[in-house]
Amino acid sequence: MLIAVPPVIFLGYYFNAGFVGFFSHFVYPFHLFLSRVLLFSLAPTAITCFTRGLDLRKGIEDVLCPADCPLWQFYVFGDGVYASLSSICGAAIHRGVITSAGGAVRVQALPGQENYPAVNANGIQSQVLTRWASSFSVTGRWITLFCKRPKKPLDKKAGNKDCKADIAFLIDGSYNIGQRRFNLQKNFVGKVAVMLGIGTEGPHVGVVQASEHPKIEFYLKNFTAAKEVLFAIKELGFRGGNSNTGKALKHTAQKFFSLENGARKGIPKIIVVFLDGWPSDDLEEAGIVAREFGVNVFIVSVAKPTTEELGMVQDIGFVDKAVCRNNGFFSYQMPTWFGTTKYVKPLVQKLCSHEQMFCSKTCYNSVNIAFLIDGSSSVGDNNFRLVLEFVSNVAKAFEISDIGSKIAAVQFTYDQRTEFSFTDYNTKEEVLSAIRNIRYMSGGTATGDAITFTTRNVFGPVKDGANKNFLFVLTDGQSYDDVRGPAAAAQKAGITVFSVGVAWAPLDDLKDMASEPRESHTFFTREFTGLEQLVPDIIRGICKDFLDSKQ
Repeated sequence: MLIAVPPVIFLGYYFNAGFVGFFSHFVYPFHLFLSRVLLFSLAPTAITCFTRGLDLRKGIEDVLCPADCPLWQFYVFGDGVYASLSSICGAAIHRGVITSAGGAVRVQALPGQENYPAVNANGIQSQVLTRWASSFSVTGRWITLFCKRPKKPLDKKAGNKDCKADIAFLIDGSYNIGQRRFNLQKNFVGKVAVMLGIGTEGPHVGVVQASEHPKIEFYLKNFTAAKEVLFAIKELGFRGGNSNTGKALKHTAQKFFSLENGARKGIPKIIVVFLDGWPSDDLEEAGIVAREFGVNVFIVSVAKPTTEELGMVQDIGFVDKAVCRNNGFFSYQMPTWFGTTKYVKPLVQKLCSHEQMFCSKTCYNSVNIAFLIDGSSSVGDNNFRLVLEFVSNVAKAFEISDIGSKIAAVQFTYDQRTEFSFTDYNTKEEVLSAIRNIRYMSGGTATGDAITFTTRNVFGPVKDGANKNFLFVLTDGQSYDDVRGPAAAAQKAGITVFSVGVAWAPLDDLKDMASEPRESHTFFTREFTGLEQLVPDIIRGICKDFLDSKQ
């Protein structure tokens, strides 16, 4: 058991009998005080070298860093005040609170801030970070008394709960790598899988082999124990063929992470692409598809093409175009397949850094879409049904949930009526049912007032949320009021506006309402039956805007 005691009490108790006598007689019976310390003082919590500030749950917590942490593997952001994604032990060594021999550290949670500086101190180079949501500081004011306590055994079945992720290892099975290096690749992947801490409540992994045609070797649901995964990897056979990595990456992003195949809701999806040399096909389109599906792509490249070989490479920037973000975090390089053990832990550390998985938020699960529907007399009941069908077909494409995308609808004539808001329904079925039940109002057309109403009453309550906001204005005619001012105000409030016109809707009005670039945010069809054909382009437009906003 580990007991935290103020240094002055520690020294007085062991080295100064006079102090103890004084304290016992005049202040408080020391044995009683010590018993209270034993009962009520929390022991420092043993942590790993890579436990981060954001992994702790208390405002102030005493922790115990192990000895011999590898300084070169630490991620530390800031100086004095550290971003909460920093390693606690790394920050403590950087600050001079402890040395590489380890020791007790007091961690205090602090608010987030801007401009964490990069400072080299005590063998650790901290990194710059522009902004982060939370911070912490470290001090060494407490020392520890050690009493033996049985170590709590790791629940191997549950696995590493601090590294929940669904991971597909996309291994190279092409003639580029050959049989011998293919076996070395399997050994490396096996070591990574074991160090991840696979378990029912930890990481789940599967393997896809890329060659002429991709082959899913096993899914996330097949194994939840490290021994089983290791055996399955060792049994993989070499396929050969061209290194069609782009084809395999696209196939994996689209087919691998389904609920039926073991993917879990709310867990980061990751594809680790192992590439010996360079791909035979295009990776850029596959990378776009992966990002749209919310998959974080890492590229582990081995044996980069030489200067003489560069002429054979389709696109020398293939790594930057395939990864989740071109920021250095998602690309990883090894010079050869020999002696790769030292590269295992840094890769595992990256795969477990969930706060860095920027691509987990997608255009399908992280948007608020409000439909502003024209209910004027010129539309008519039958055409109004076609409009609602169009709205349903767009809504169907998105992952609607209490933590995902949200849909709202407002109908307008001269007046406005909120049919349902973003907080009314949390499932796709409920939203589609609500759309079907919208009743046609009939009346005039005041589109500008309706935009103002929707901006204030529908988007107002969610303006500070994490989702990106979209407004679709659906109209078939000329508005009786100004649309440019209200649309500009909506855009200033962070809402991307798409205008969808039918029949007699003036093109100038549609463009005045649409966000920039106006051409890609303005849609028009002569007939209401043509709305259905616009659905794919509108969904692509939402996803493009979403991805552009994250760059």
